[in-house]
Formats: sequence, C-alpha cells, structure tokens
Amino acid sequence: MQTGDIKKGMTFIMDGKIYTAVEWQPVQQPRLAAFIRARIRNVETGAVLERNFKTNENVELCRIDKKDMQYLYNDNGIYYFMDMETYDQLPLSKEQVGDAMDYLMENSMATIESVNEKVIRVTPPLFVDLKITECEPAVQGDTSKSAMKSAKLETGLVVKVPLFVSQEDTIRVDTRTGEYLERV
Repeated sequence: MQTGDIKKGMTFIMDGKIYTAVEWQPVQQPRLAAFIRARIRNVETGAVLERNFKTNENVELCRIDKKDMQYLYNDNGIYYFMDMETYDQLPLSKEQVGDAMDYLMENSMATIESVNEKVIRVTPPLFVDLKITECEPAVQGDTSKSAMKSAKLETGLVVKVPLFVSQEDTIRVDTRTGEYLERV
C-alpha cells in the first residue's frame, strides 16, 4: 500500500519494524511535490517518531490480532498463557510480558497482542484487585488530606496507598497508571 492511502490509526511495517500512524497529514505546497507529515509510534518499543513520507512510498499494512488468554504459571522465567477456546498454551519470556506481570496473578486474564504470529504486547485488565502483603502501620497524628504510605502487593508491585489501608486489605489498582483507586 502506498503511504498516501494510509489513515490515522493504521498499522504498517516499515524497515522491518511495526508502526502505528498517530498523526497522518498530507501536505501540498506550491511548486513542490506533495508529501505526508506523520507521527508514528513503534508498536514494540512505544517510541514516537516524526517523519515525512513521499506520497508514493510503499509500506506493508499489517493487522494486530488481540486474544484474551489466561495466565497460568511461571516456570524459570517463562510465563505460560492458555487460549480459553483451544486450550493451547503459549510460553512467553520476561521481555515479551514486560510490566504486565506486576498486575497478573495465576488464573487471571490478559490480552495478548500479536502481528504475524509474533507477540508484541501483553496487556492486563484495566483494573485489578490485589492483596496487600506488606504495609507500614499508620502513625497516630500523622494525618493530612493527602498522606500516603507504601504498600507491597502480592505480585511484588509497590504502590502508594492512603493511611487507613492496612496489611491484608484488598485494593483496586489502575494498571495504566499503577495507582491505588479504592479499597475493595
């Protein structure tokens, strides 16, 4: 497909890497050839690049496949996910899973994104409920409206929580920001 036909949000392969069009604006100047001013995001690394394209450059369109899978277990740094329809297991390395493991417990669901059978991202649910395993006790008189303390969750993630939250409580965490939302 030629770059002049690409729209914002489309995913394509360029120089062996997968990109998504963040901004895609055709530019026509007097006496000059038309070109495309674009901002593209590398799907694997998340880096955003600004680049100009000729309108007749060729790129290969691709599709990101998303599949909900269940996280089963970890065996020597290999994380196993199961397709709930076919019961096939998918082993992934720590690099492929990334920070998603801070929010996933055994038997929890995650979205696996892949392009051409290559896993590019593991996304946990937007909100997860996790139990606090370590937490400092609140100190009497140490109260203010925005007083926070550190709490270690069952996955090993450390988040800031209000003073009234204590050890063994279950809290809801926003996986996009890693912030405490509420006590469950």
